[in-house]
Amino acid sequence: MSFLIRPVAPYDFSLSCRVFSGGDPAFRTFQNGIFSQVIRVGGDPFVIRIRDVGEDGDTVLAVDALAGEEESEYCAGDVRRCISHLLGLDDDLNRYYRATEEDPVLTRINSDLSGLKMPSSETVFEALVISIIEQQIATPVARKIESRLVKRFGEEVRAAKRTYYAYPRPEDLADADPAEIRECGLSARKGDNIKSVARMVRDGALDLESLGRTGDSDSLIRDLCRIRGIGRWTAEFVLLRGLHRLDMFPADDLGIRRAIGHFYCPGEEISPARAREISRQWGEWKGLAAYYLLVADQQVRKRTSHPR
Repeated sequence: MSFLIRPVAPYDFSLSCRVFSGGDPAFRTFQNGIFSQVIRVGGDPFVIRIRDVGEDGDTVLAVDALAGEEESEYCAGDVRRCISHLLGLDDDLNRYYRATEEDPVLTRINSDLSGLKMPSSETVFEALVISIIEQQIATPVARKIESRLVKRFGEEVRAAKRTYYAYPRPEDLADADPAEIRECGLSARKGDNIKSVARMVRDGALDLESLGRTGDSDSLIRDLCRIRGIGRWTAEFVLLRGLHRLDMFPADDLGIRRAIGHFYCPGEEISPARAREISRQWGEWKGLAAYYLLVADQQVRKRTSHPR
């Protein structure tokens, strides 16, 4: 199955997918201008490969969706909707740029990163799992642990004579051997928390995927924080990544506070309260603004650590 997608402009495909560079090719990565990932459509896994075939700044995405060797039923519209959610293709960045144009720091960063869209997790469950994994550890380490978890517990997919892995479903992790989870690099506590959430979803006690129908983010955060192992930081990232709620601002995140400190208060250590105060000027776009600041800060650090 192959088709084209025209994202809402502006959109810089390469810039937006760069966050996946160095990812595991068996699950999700961005290499040589091609984004690839295993997704589920109607319960069946597909390997998607996406590249930009547009010209003169007009982004047009060519999508190849490869079904596994097992027979699958699919709808091209469902695949398209899943990809649009994953890559934020329907986001109107011009609204964000207009809303933050009174902030000179962010205006400059927005110009440098024009067309950058923030991706989302395929499911809310996936967003919750990776957010638990990332608690109090560096992101590169968390990504390696996530890759091991996917390859240990995710469904194997054979396509184009290669082996890929779909993200584990709740039922894949609910009764997983705790020792096998720890072998992926997770602590016993984090493994138990992931298993507990997976059981709740599998048994119908928790419907994560319907959270998007609830309009009140604050009530969603309170509900998520009632679950063992989930605090406000984790809940906010679940809403930001899994539900693409771009108003979510995880002020307790060290990376976000470091980026704000770098661009707004050089030499200062920014508290969560100070970060929230600065973010108020970004209104409903606080989460996206934080993402732009993180990417810009990472670029500065990369240039500093690898001078020409």
